[in-house]
Amino acid sequence: MSRPLLDPATLSAIKDLSLVARTVIDGFMAGLNRSQVKGAGLEFSQYRSYQPGDDLRWLDWKMYARSDRYYIRESEMETSISVRILIDASNSMNHRDGPLSKMDYARCLAAALAYLAYMQGDAIGLYIFQDGQLFSLPSRKDPQHLSRIFYQLENIQAAGKFTEPVQYKQLFTGERRKELLIFITDMYQQQGEISGLLGSLAALQHELIVFHLMGKNELDLDFAGYTTLQDLETGKTVSINSAEMKKAYTEKLQQYLAATRMQLLEQQIFYRLISMDQPLDKALRDFLNQRQKSLT
Repeated sequence: MSRPLLDPATLSAIKDLSLVARTVIDGFMAGLNRSQVKGAGLEFSQYRSYQPGDDLRWLDWKMYARSDRYYIRESEMETSISVRILIDASNSMNHRDGPLSKMDYARCLAAALAYLAYMQGDAIGLYIFQDGQLFSLPSRKDPQHLSRIFYQLENIQAAGKFTEPVQYKQLFTGERRKELLIFITDMYQQQGEISGLLGSLAALQHELIVFHLMGKNELDLDFAGYTTLQDLETGKTVSINSAEMKKAYTEKLQQYLAATRMQLLEQQIFYRLISMDQPLDKALRDFLNQRQKSLT
């Protein structure tokens, strides 16, 4: 797989999100097609390998050109689902690691996921948690709707605190059939508001993925040249100018991450910690794997 094609720092320099999404997915699919071992859910679920006797009218020649393998396109009615992408756009998502902010990473990842879901024939919705409010685009599957999602993603500005629970009503008015919900967040919360939201969503018994974004500088407490850090949402400051502080921070961070992962797994929520220096391919593979579960 060509890592530069999936590198978020490179992609964030491209202003056209539709181009970002196509670039990511083309590179991602090329990597899958070169892979010698494919696990369940790693191929597009609306395709299957050609079998003798299959109707040749349903051969997908574009897939053949990319992979040098024959695929049959199956009915979208049998394989399409509703995918809702939820994005934390509170002020803490402005945290930067080098040239890249968490919001930049979330924007690229969400665009790639939306495009991949669209190529699957899925209906796609977008929900943005920002400044106490909730912006929503209910799930649809037409190309104009995908363009609207790209437009909204391009214009997200992280600001304020996380959405107030009174605004959640729009989240619970979706389709009755099983859906796949993808939540991109840094899990920064002051009073358990994100944990509470995830608990409510898990109770709906949809497939739920949490992509937990953290900067490598947060994970390593590597803020060279700085002795004090400021909370982006509360304004509180903390000194980091000591080896003892770094050791204590590392221990508490590992405890926090382990507890977060366990809490979500107990609620049947798929959890993936993503460092902002990582390419997007792991998250895309996670999406395809969890999407397959939504179809069974």
